[in-house]
Amino acid sequence: MAVLVNRGVRYTLVHMAFPMLAGTFAANTYALADAYFVSKLGTLPLAAMAFTFPVVMMITFIAGGLGTGVTALSSSAMGRDDHDEAARLVTHGIALTTLTTILLAGIGYLTMDPVFRWLGADSETMPYIRQFMCIWFFGALTMSLPMMGNGILISAGDSRGASLFMIIGAAINVILNPLLIFGYLGLPALGIRGSALATVIAQLVSTVWLMYLLYHKHRLLALRHFPLREYIESFRRIISFAIPCILGMILMPISATVITQIVSKFGNAAVAAVGAASRLESFAFIIPMALGMSLTPFVSQNFGAARLDRIRQARTLAVRFALGYGGVVAVLFFLAAPQLAALFSDEQEVIKVLTMYLRLIPFGYGMMETHRYCGFVLTGLQKPTHSTILNTIRVIVLLIPLTWLMARLLGVRGVFVGRLITDISVGTLGLVWVARVLRSAMAQQASAALPAEEDDEEHAGHRMSRDAGVVPVQELV
Repeated sequence: MAVLVNRGVRYTLVHMAFPMLAGTFAANTYALADAYFVSKLGTLPLAAMAFTFPVVMMITFIAGGLGTGVTALSSSAMGRDDHDEAARLVTHGIALTTLTTILLAGIGYLTMDPVFRWLGADSETMPYIRQFMCIWFFGALTMSLPMMGNGILISAGDSRGASLFMIIGAAINVILNPLLIFGYLGLPALGIRGSALATVIAQLVSTVWLMYLLYHKHRLLALRHFPLREYIESFRRIISFAIPCILGMILMPISATVITQIVSKFGNAAVAAVGAASRLESFAFIIPMALGMSLTPFVSQNFGAARLDRIRQARTLAVRFALGYGGVVAVLFFLAAPQLAALFSDEQEVIKVLTMYLRLIPFGYGMMETHRYCGFVLTGLQKPTHSTILNTIRVIVLLIPLTWLMARLLGVRGVFVGRLITDISVGTLGLVWVARVLRSAMAQQASAALPAEEDDEEHAGHRMSRDAGVVPVQELV
């Protein structure tokens, strides 16, 4: 059962992360494919897609937070070889995710107009938003369950299966998008509705396959009656993980919004350059993202098995990889910055700002990824609140204030200097934080084992006294 505990740490991490590369790449193609094909319909449908992004991401964050809770708790149970508890947590996690998604989708459907009006949608884009979101809300569950199940499959040692269902879902989405949007092969042309329907169908296939794997292959879906008190206890434990994780995820769009506002003071060219750089970064970090997705299940399972030595080794290997990979990417971006910038724009000001970005910020990539890995390790160590505090320090205490201050002092270059200082600082803080948590956990483990050892020694002495013919004093009384 504890498949992530027995083999070598390096071997286990590589065999978890490598199959996830293709799956991680495939997962990123959903939004890209939808945006590409919808853009062929015109500006208004594409603008409508942009307005749907915050709402879709909010439900995605909540599903992701619940999934992290289920993964961490069930992985820990697997590490203790408690299959019944792991299956119970997974089953209850699916129930909680289902109820939460249905509730959120229902609220979203009923408040669609006021919410999107508040986001800035006008009377021209609202019809397209309604067409897309009506279908998306009804199929929201097909998005939530695969997000939750991905980490569980990795915990069960089936990262290949996790990757494969992501790849197949993405492939189906790419195939169905043009067929349903434009009405090829005799199908009705559904316009933007077709994009939403293609996504829901693709994710439905992924969901069905996920349930099959959990039930038949890994026996982690228990289709039996559980007392209500067990559901409530499982929900409480999962939510205690989910809330900090969700708050940590929400910080990402908040920081992106604030940084964009700061950058916008330097003109549209600066905004365009930063936007192009973020797309470059998303592809550059597909490889370390695959390892990051594997860290929480690995740490959780080894924590459940009381193998803190393996967690320390995994932390060291992950940090070395982050620093090495980040260093290589930084050098490549530095050398190829003008050429990469020219791929995104012909405007000299955009090329200038993007080149400046690619020659400064990438030198913090290694520490930025170290910070992310430290967050995954803390979550696996059953410390999700610590991970959220670390993210809060990065965004609220360091990134936003430093970006604002350095921008005032150095102009647009200061925006990038502020980000670089933040990444180096928070990566260092993450390393210190994880080291302290691990030392504390090892001390607790040692103190818990000490009474048992003393008890064993007492019993051994008792037996030796009897063997020598010596009767203990208390037995003479």
